[in-house]
Amino acid sequence: MDEELLRLSKRKLVRLVTELTEQLEALEQRVQELEAALARARTDSSTSSKPPSSDITRPPKAAPGEGSGQRKAGGQQGHARHERTPFAAAELDATREYTLSRCPDCGGPVSGGAVAPRVVQQVELVDKPVRVEEHRALGYWCPHCDQVHFAAWPQEVERGGLVGPRLTAHLAYLKGVCHVSYATLQKYVRDVLGVSLSTGQLAKVIGKVTAALQPPYDEVLAALPAEPCLNVDETGHKDHGQRYWTWCFRAADYTLFKIDPSRGSQVLREVLGTAFGGVLGADYFSAYRKYLRDGDVLMQFCLAHLIRDVRFLTTLTHPRTQEYGRQVLERLRQLFAVLHQRATMTEEEFQRAINGARDQLLCTATAAPNTAAAGNLAARFRQHGDAYFQFITTPGIQPTNNLAEQAIRFVVIDRRITQGTRGEAGRRWAERIWTTIASCTQKRRSVHTFLQQAVQAYFTGQPSPSLLPNTS
Repeated sequence: MDEELLRLSKRKLVRLVTELTEQLEALEQRVQELEAALARARTDSSTSSKPPSSDITRPPKAAPGEGSGQRKAGGQQGHARHERTPFAAAELDATREYTLSRCPDCGGPVSGGAVAPRVVQQVELVDKPVRVEEHRALGYWCPHCDQVHFAAWPQEVERGGLVGPRLTAHLAYLKGVCHVSYATLQKYVRDVLGVSLSTGQLAKVIGKVTAALQPPYDEVLAALPAEPCLNVDETGHKDHGQRYWTWCFRAADYTLFKIDPSRGSQVLREVLGTAFGGVLGADYFSAYRKYLRDGDVLMQFCLAHLIRDVRFLTTLTHPRTQEYGRQVLERLRQLFAVLHQRATMTEEEFQRAINGARDQLLCTATAAPNTAAAGNLAARFRQHGDAYFQFITTPGIQPTNNLAEQAIRFVVIDRRITQGTRGEAGRRWAERIWTTIASCTQKRRSVHTFLQQAVQAYFTGQPSPSLLPNTS
């Protein structure tokens, strides 16, 4: 009887141990899942492949330095004073002189002194900032046709309608560059210009500017495949509940934005062709890897994104994964140290040093421990290691994709202020005005002047100005 009870107790004990072991394994698995979810929630552009533009919605808080206090407002001590350049005499519309007839202190007579006058130049709005013109097409009776014929309006009057070309460009500048909504634009026109325009009329004005910007936009789009170096990035938004992607193509002299419902590699094939002849700088997103795999394309994957991915490994709980991340991060620091010292080296010394740093990085990165996160990074280097170092042999290409990310930041800000696009007309306006703003800013051209030239050309049927260098 005692043996039977002992056997029963042993079976219960074994069953209990088995159940507890299963519960422990399930809890350990859950802890790993929660730790991974927490690590993903804490990621930003400094610890992951997220672009810096994603930090706009929730920027990381910078830790104040030890002993740092609140900086006083205004100019800082030691900062050089800057004063604007005065207007030239030809730019003045009027000059007013103020005289003295008696001394302001003692009341005695005064004479003109041989000193330069004190000058204040003041810019002011005119009383009526707009001019209203009435264009009359006179009617004439033709007895032969037995009907009335009206004289033809000039083409710019016919196309412009209620709003002339300069005011059209001005409103487009406020809408695109200044992120003004239609409601705010309507208030500005009413309160400042003294003109009443409906939001529907303002939408028609913006539609005309969209049409005026089509030739410059199409010209830039056609020029992209011939560029020797391009940086590409994309950001998503919703339009009437449907997901769209704004693609940014940044060349040395201009930038183009294209809104498309796809985030796939077919957009790259449509814009750049199946075999882009230059070097394409991008992050490690799958669309770029597929474009690289399907065509004979040279790719420069972003080293800054790689650093964020490596830093993410150092935040995980597995000790071997952490150590692997720290070793790869150190190799990346050594690589960038060589890049920063390039100005102090001869070309032969730089090539020897950068090739050595690259080889050490590849050797360390491909020798990963047997963990999933480390293995994924090692596989990336084995498959696309050369695509991280095109900048070594290709002049003009950057080791990071910062140029495209900086260009796309304006788009993210504009979308947050204006609530994005609504419909096909809004998407076409957005991609063309963003392209115009970025390209003009890149070459330090006046966006307002370019809009005036484009609208004037569209209204008069003349050739449009160009966003490409040395063609306008």
